[in-house]
Amino acid sequence: MTKKIIAVNAGPRKGWNTDTLISEASKGAESAGAEIERFDLFRLEQYTGCISCFGCKKEKFKGRCICRDGLMPVLDAIRESDGLIIGSPNYLSELTASFRALYERLIFQNLTYNQENPCCNEHPIPVLLIMTSNAPDTFFMDMMRNYQQTLNHFVGPTDIFVSGDTLQLKDYSKTDWPWTMFDPEAKRRRHETVFPEECKTVFKMGAALAE
Repeated sequence: MTKKIIAVNAGPRKGWNTDTLISEASKGAESAGAEIERFDLFRLEQYTGCISCFGCKKEKFKGRCICRDGLMPVLDAIRESDGLIIGSPNYLSELTASFRALYERLIFQNLTYNQENPCCNEHPIPVLLIMTSNAPDTFFMDMMRNYQQTLNHFVGPTDIFVSGDTLQLKDYSKTDWPWTMFDPEAKRRRHETVFPEECKTVFKMGAALAE
């Protein structure tokens, strides 16, 4: 039976780092025979994070967010899938607000507040969480491991991948004021040498997710 993998882009920039890595991971999953359904959070209809309505805590909605907005089709698709690839750039030392909105509702719908059975997710799926950042790879590993731990518990076994020191612009000289925190040439070299290898790595991770 063909596996269904959901790919979610929680970044706004088409064709750039996060978008590219998600696409490569998706291609890897496809190479292993999976079918991909993709969502770009910045292109959905209006949505919010968890509104604390507690609808998902009622027996008839157990494990299902009932808030009807742009995220409902994404949550429904993930719930019925065989795996999840999700990526976000790092904004101000966190993942994007769009990622957080989905994350809140993805996790909270499975949280029971019951000590004996704190998670009601009866269909765990593997997850690949990707983050891109203009800071070095190691800067936010503790944060990513925290996400990994929570996703492990409420969604399914999670692998993480971080691409750091990313290229943000094609031409840094065209900014209105000098971005002196960065070495544009070093970033370009990394993008041309290291980033392609990272693409190969997430391709393999996507394939493993679908096997």
